[in-house]
Amino acid sequence: MLSKDMREAIIALIKREVVPAIGCTEPVAVSLCVAKAAELLGVTPEHITARLSANILKNAMGVGIPATGMIGLPIAIALGALVGRSEYELEVLKDADAAAVEAGKQYIAEKRISIELKRGITEKLYVEIEAVAAEHRAVAIISGGHSRFVYLQHDDKVLMDARGSGGEEQQDADVELTLRKVYDFAMTTPIDEIEFIRESMQLNKAAAESAFVDDYGHSLGRMLRQPRELKIMGDSVFSRILSYTASACDARMGGAKVPVMSNSGSGNQGITATLPVVVYGEECGATSEQMIRALTLSHLTVIYIKQSLGRLSALCGCVVAASGSSCGITYLMGGGYDEVACAVKNMIANLTGMICDGAKPSCALKLASGVSTALLSAMMAMEGRCVSKLEGIIDEDVDRSIHNLTAIGRDGMNTTDDLILDIMTSK
Repeated sequence: MLSKDMREAIIALIKREVVPAIGCTEPVAVSLCVAKAAELLGVTPEHITARLSANILKNAMGVGIPATGMIGLPIAIALGALVGRSEYELEVLKDADAAAVEAGKQYIAEKRISIELKRGITEKLYVEIEAVAAEHRAVAIISGGHSRFVYLQHDDKVLMDARGSGGEEQQDADVELTLRKVYDFAMTTPIDEIEFIRESMQLNKAAAESAFVDDYGHSLGRMLRQPRELKIMGDSVFSRILSYTASACDARMGGAKVPVMSNSGSGNQGITATLPVVVYGEECGATSEQMIRALTLSHLTVIYIKQSLGRLSALCGCVVAASGSSCGITYLMGGGYDEVACAVKNMIANLTGMICDGAKPSCALKLASGVSTALLSAMMAMEGRCVSKLEGIIDEDVDRSIHNLTAIGRDGMNTTDDLILDIMTSK
């Protein structure tokens, strides 16, 4: 068993990274930053200028904003100014209603919003909001984490300046993880200390079931439950894993006002780390303790991989999140550490290179691809089949294999990221 201090540090890390969110976390981060700037002003801003990193722009262009029936940043910014509350963090828009949406549309029509690409920065997650009203001005900056404020200013008074500090990301890096440490934590920590992870199961399962009855996005999850699709795929644990995971994504990307449990700042990552494990666990009759340990293993694996990948990149987050769920499923199949490590290697050998071309309804397709591979990788691992160090980017050491994956996503795909944004903005 890990030391008490290490367990407490890891628990604090999980509680920072696995949190509820309503809506896609990139436009929500912008809404949050707007809400904070408006609160600093003390009045509704007359004009808002949003200066955003390319990755924030990419992930906010095509996604539905909860309870609005609208897509993209302008309505997210308007609602942040009108009804957003920064104390809600990634649930900043939970007070939005029909009246607020109509007021937001008017705010947009009055041309009170400017959106710009922030140049000269290396941080991929960066939101800078300048809000003005009468003779007053407020600036709020989020950087390095979806709810991590690093700068606050009202008129000429700087209220906070943590730019350049490690902040939460440094705290996360200070908890040095390996896959072995992740596995040992999930398997040996007293169950009452990690029982809180059950909330991810409850929230994300409810989000999926909401889209079984309503039409969101491409309705991939609901489609997979229809007679023709069931005739093709069968009513199996595999088809249910696909439908639940895709359905929760349908709801979230389609603008449903339902909370999901996110992971490392991404709702889709939280969905993918949770629902395949839950559906498989329920199918195989897992005990409450087994479910909690499997979910902890899944979520903490995602957090570990994201530590070296970064919050945003050109690599689709489902690659990372599905690797986590593959670990959880492997454990529920009866696998130990060696099988879990094999499942991770099998995942990396398959999905590395899947691009992130922004948050949007078709993300449900990518999540379905990711969790399909998660199940396949787990089954291979349980049969003693593991991609070897002679194949591609896989190393004998699973942690080196993970860092090979994250180096490609973090560094090797930067040019890909630039090209994706160029394509998206020139359509």
